[in-house]
Amino acid sequence: MSDPGSSAERSIGQLVATATAEMSALVHDEIALAKAELRQDVKRGATGAIAISIAGVFLLFSLPVFSFAAAYGIHNLGLGLAWSFLIVGGAFVLLAAVLALLAVSKFKKVKPPEKSIASAKQTAAVLQNVKPRPRPESDRKPALPAATERELTRG
Repeated sequence: MSDPGSSAERSIGQLVATATAEMSALVHDEIALAKAELRQDVKRGATGAIAISIAGVFLLFSLPVFSFAAAYGIHNLGLGLAWSFLIVGGAFVLLAAVLALLAVSKFKKVKPPEKSIASAKQTAAVLQNVKPRPRPESDRKPALPAATERELTRG
């Protein structure tokens, strides 16, 4: 047999303490890794959001340029300049009207969450009918003698 102080014969308490410390360190390392990954993902997401925002701004700025190009292109086909701009403007109004009709048709299809509402009503009905059960005598605190109760309220 080896001597009692060797690491081969550690007590169960020491083994549990070591295992607990190692598990705690492992959990802390996992949390640190998750935080690092999340930070990296947030940075990527922020960069993507900024890039898409700038792209949207450029797209918005390009709309008048393309509108003028379309109007001057129609003008080069032999139509008057005013009529060319009127045609391009009318095309935008027509496009906006089609998109508005599409939006209205989609909004009309939106309905309240009927299943969730029914479930919530059912739960509320069940909870309204619930009556509290009296606790068994074994769970109740024993009543204090009147003298002890007076002493506690004075202090």
